[in-house]
Amino acid sequence: MRARPAVLALALLAGLTACAAPDEAPRNAAAVVGASGAPAVAVNDSPEQNRIIPAKVEAVAALLPADVRASGKLVIGVGAAGAGFPPLAFTAADNKTLIGNEPDIAVAVAGILGLQPDLENTSWENLFVGLDSGKYQLGASNITVTEERKQKYDFATYRLDNLAFEAKKGTGWKVTGPKDVAGKKIAVGSGTNQEKILVEWSKQDEAQGLEPVDIKYYQTNQATYLALGSGQIDAYLGPNPSAAYHVAVAGQTEIIGSYSGAGASLQGKIAITTKKGNGLIQAYAAALNELIKSGDYAKILARWNLGNEAVTAAEVNPPGLPLENK
Repeated sequence: MRARPAVLALALLAGLTACAAPDEAPRNAAAVVGASGAPAVAVNDSPEQNRIIPAKVEAVAALLPADVRASGKLVIGVGAAGAGFPPLAFTAADNKTLIGNEPDIAVAVAGILGLQPDLENTSWENLFVGLDSGKYQLGASNITVTEERKQKYDFATYRLDNLAFEAKKGTGWKVTGPKDVAGKKIAVGSGTNQEKILVEWSKQDEAQGLEPVDIKYYQTNQATYLALGSGQIDAYLGPNPSAAYHVAVAGQTEIIGSYSGAGASLQGKIAITTKKGNGLIQAYAAALNELIKSGDYAKILARWNLGNEAVTAAEVNPPGLPLENK
């Protein structure tokens, strides 16, 4: 097992929302300072998280179905198996305790609802299998709202969704649209929202007589970044927090372009997710709005340097990535 210190350093990078990263990112630096010279913020990655757990709000808890209230438990699925994606969701220094912004938000929601949180770490694919079967009552794993997913799931939003292209430093390459990635080898996560966008860009390139994107897939963040470092791929398209974190702690890459997770015409949003029609989503949205109103929401995001992705209110099933981007 890989030992890690109890404190992880994150840079406050000007113009970047932080963070989420690969397994190989260094954990032993006393501090990391971004190109802006901004001071670093120490983040606790020990199992003792001292999470914000708000008191139960009776009016919000009353929105839950009777059987869920009676159970006293909220089973939360987090798709962070393997390397995870710090600081959104990853394992602590003990290599088993789930920590990060996504677990923190879910645990705080459970507190408002008066339920005991049961955090379960799983793979991205099995997270949705668990939501489908009812094993997980809540999914908290950087899940983007899409019109396709809305056919099977209900959503309550809690963060903006932005994507980033990350490449080795000094390439002089900037990505502003499809033509900039024509013929390039780009890694992306299978089954993700960013994959849909990259596939669509590749089709647009072909329609204009350009080379399609050579899309690559890897099982872990570690494998992706090894491929990027060795030149096997030209760039990696992933969540902006992940890219910003890796840029900060590894110091060998840079963000060469960013994009809304829902495409050019819509700001993408990240949401708590549950099986469609199970009666839970209104309670989740009300709990998130209580967190926003109390200020606990802002404290959780600030803890993980994600304040730039904050929303002013939770929305239930807002417009998502369009179906034509499947």
